[in-house]
Amino acid sequence: MSSEKRAFTKALLKWHKKENRRKMPWKGEKDPYRIWLSEIILQQTRVDQGRVYYEKFLEAFPTVHDLAMAPEQKVFKLWEGLGYYNRCRNLIATAKKIDGEYNGIFPGTYEEILSLKGVGPYTAAAIASFAFDLPHAVVDGNVTRVLSRYFGDFTPIDSTAGKKIFTALAAELLDEGQASLYNQAIMDFGATVCLPRNPLCAHCNQRTDCRAFEHGWINQLPVKAKSIQKKQRWFYYFVVEAPGNMTYIRRRGEKDIWEGLFEFVLLETDHAIDTQAADHFRQLFGKQSLTVKHISTVYRQELSHQTIQGQFITLSLQRPAPILKDYLLIPRRQLADYAFPKLINAWLRDPSPAQSLF
Repeated sequence: MSSEKRAFTKALLKWHKKENRRKMPWKGEKDPYRIWLSEIILQQTRVDQGRVYYEKFLEAFPTVHDLAMAPEQKVFKLWEGLGYYNRCRNLIATAKKIDGEYNGIFPGTYEEILSLKGVGPYTAAAIASFAFDLPHAVVDGNVTRVLSRYFGDFTPIDSTAGKKIFTALAAELLDEGQASLYNQAIMDFGATVCLPRNPLCAHCNQRTDCRAFEHGWINQLPVKAKSIQKKQRWFYYFVVEAPGNMTYIRRRGEKDIWEGLFEFVLLETDHAIDTQAADHFRQLFGKQSLTVKHISTVYRQELSHQTIQGQFITLSLQRPAPILKDYLLIPRRQLADYAFPKLINAWLRDPSPAQSLF
């Protein structure tokens, strides 16, 4: 290791020992189940929000066996609101694998951990180092931001070349004798000092040797090559009320957002439509006699690669609809027992911004 790299690692560990005050319930944890749970929850999730879910999950499922044996619908309901539901599906699958194939004992090598569903190189390195103190460097957004700025590297962090460069650099900087300590230090440093915007350079003990600080590149680094073009989708939900205060719902299918969650009768389009036009209702219900009770305002949800705009049309039928034979017909009061996407829950909590139709 060069003197420059040794200086970085030494200063980082010094900062961690004397200045790092970041507190989190999983920090210092050695139980691999708890570390894995926290890491999966924190993927694409703010720490403050993730903390609440972490504590709820541990209360409901204290061990990986408890999670493996839980009804899937209960796990999804507890996950409700976190989004990126593929994480929840992977959580369930991995818990079952550990319980069945490893007798409930979390695997203890990097390669075994990496083979688990939903676990990538970053999560595997985090579990391996934090639980077993194995010498594997974590590489996430915080880490690449710190390294690109400190070493003045303009290689796009999301490019193939960038991923190789920063992964190799992170491994070289790792203090193998205290991998857990080093990994926690660099993650916390990126999260509290070397921030994406307005980093605390004035309070940074690395600034003397930081090339971005020296050359005024702070706002230019790190570099990202890709600019995401978001897909636009329009979801028109028909909240169909049948006699007896019953409502139709179904579980969403595979290979799309919100897989495994429940929804109302859905008409999806690639453009906005006039929800008061009768032909849209006839498209779904044919000659069935119905009454349009309410049409909500538009609800909007931003996902990483797409924007969903949803509207809720409440309909009343005089008799059950044979065309909806693949749906569940449940009492309206039982809706709270099912896991719905955030967009639908927003409407369920506050359906008031709706206009009456006559």
